[in-house]
Amino acid sequence: MKLSAPMQRFVVHWGEMGSRWGVNRSIAQIHALLYLTDAPLHAEDISEVLQIARSNVSNSLKELQGLALVRREHVLGDRRDHFTATHEPWDMLMAIAEARKQREIDPLIEILRECADAADADPETPQMARDRLRRMEGFVTNLTGWYAQIRKLPQGTLVKLMGLGTKIARFVGG
Repeated sequence: MKLSAPMQRFVVHWGEMGSRWGVNRSIAQIHALLYLTDAPLHAEDISEVLQIARSNVSNSLKELQGLALVRREHVLGDRRDHFTATHEPWDMLMAIAEARKQREIDPLIEILRECADAADADPETPQMARDRLRRMEGFVTNLTGWYAQIRKLPQGTLVKLMGLGTKIARFVGG
């Protein structure tokens, strides 16, 4: 498989963005490659196209499967595992958001709760610090609750909400 110049640019840039998002560059590049291809690819093809070590490709594919961004497929007549990515940007966004929530936000809420509880029980913690810890816990918990509600909405509804932008404020009185 040969990548055109625009495809190469996208794969390289997606890898750079992955690094900024806290994802290994190779993982992001593999995801970009699979996003751009029509047919499922096996690990050897991915390794060859991206010039990445086969072991790195295997580990990256496991990570991508864990994030629900890539799935394994079987190709008739070929015993190797092949891989494909979802080609729907909305599904990619939701999978990434859910993974980041689980990895970053859920532990944050737990720590905030523990810190706020400990501060409430500690007479040496100033009231102002206790209040700020509870406010932060409440804020992040409310944000997570909002995310859970939004996540349940059909994609079409979410797209319409996004299209409304700031016009939504007229409906909620702000």
